[in-house]
Amino acid sequence: MVERLAITRLGSRGDGVADTEVGSVYVPYALPGETTEVEPWPGHPDRRRLAKVDIASPDRITPICPHFGVCGGCALQHLSTARYRDWKRALVVAALQRAGLDAPVDDLIDAHGEGRRRAVFHARRSARDVLEVGFAALRAHHVVAIDRCPILAPALTGAIETAWDIAEVLASTRKPLDIQVTATDVGLDVDVRGSGPLTAPKTMALARVADRRDLARLTRHGEIVAQRTPPTLTVGPAEVVLPAGAFLQATSTGEAILAQRVVAYCESAAIVADLFCGVGPFALRLAERAKVTAVDNDEDASAALRRAAAGTPGLKPVAIQLRDLSRRPLGQAELKRFDAVVFDPPRQGAEAQARELAASTVPTVVAVSCNPTTFARDARILLDGGYRLMQVVPVDQFLFSAHVEVVANFKK
Repeated sequence: MVERLAITRLGSRGDGVADTEVGSVYVPYALPGETTEVEPWPGHPDRRRLAKVDIASPDRITPICPHFGVCGGCALQHLSTARYRDWKRALVVAALQRAGLDAPVDDLIDAHGEGRRRAVFHARRSARDVLEVGFAALRAHHVVAIDRCPILAPALTGAIETAWDIAEVLASTRKPLDIQVTATDVGLDVDVRGSGPLTAPKTMALARVADRRDLARLTRHGEIVAQRTPPTLTVGPAEVVLPAGAFLQATSTGEAILAQRVVAYCESAAIVADLFCGVGPFALRLAERAKVTAVDNDEDASAALRRAAAGTPGLKPVAIQLRDLSRRPLGQAELKRFDAVVFDPPRQGAEAQARELAASTVPTVVAVSCNPTTFARDARILLDGGYRLMQVVPVDQFLFSAHVEVVANFKK
């Protein structure tokens, strides 16, 4: 059954939204101002599949990728740049408003740069028992096989072919695979998840793939299968040897922009805490002029940061603490010695740590977040504790998606 819907706005995931008598109906790939023909989406009464655009928006443009509309990785390749930027900034504004915050939000900063420097490819058997390697389909449980992706950085050239090679070696295991590929300064670093224990012949076959593709390193669940050279990445003044499957900001430009803001906000601080520090994209730069205490619960990331700090001449001391800040946040007594605190938590935010910070006397708090909703919740806690929100900057390193980064400065 086909129905006609008039699209009035964009939702928070980038879907077109039709306001009907029975409530909001979401139509992926439709744009405000369009009249559309849509079809039912089984199992989702508030969603429709776009069948045809009868009247197109003047903001509709040609997508840059042939897989757009099938692959679920991008939501808005079809929207003009100006309207896209307005919508993405508005995601941050709306999150703040829902938390009762009336704070100025800067213009969106484009941090795509050369493109994404890391990607996770999925390898699955289709319903017809055909091996498919690519990205997940939009809100579906199957993989869209791809042969290219225009949002990946040039440094990831060969990543898709490598993922296919690995999947073909492991195809007989019939296990769903996740293949994380990271571009490093010395080549591709690949970690394979989901394969289960490997036989000696399959391990040797994977090693041959690594050699043929000239990978820096190939690991399975973090265990080395083959390594040509330790995968290193330049982070500020330091060289970091990455742990297998390490978390990094999505783009090198995004990391640089966020770090520049963090360092600038902490300019007058002599002693800084970097919470949820990871491999140290902020800590290593802050340590060029301040003593840093870096805290994270990831043992491998903390060890990588410790080695990088120790091996970089000219840095001020970097003290490493291994600690789960969600369960054991730094308390008021521990916080009082810091001139500034930076926190960059996972998507769930840092509610427990924010409450301790709100009760503290730390003069400067810098928040970095990949989730405007949990950022706004944590910001509300800080403001209720007496902080002032000085600046909120949205940063876009997830081009064409509904994800947006935030960096903000708080003062007490």
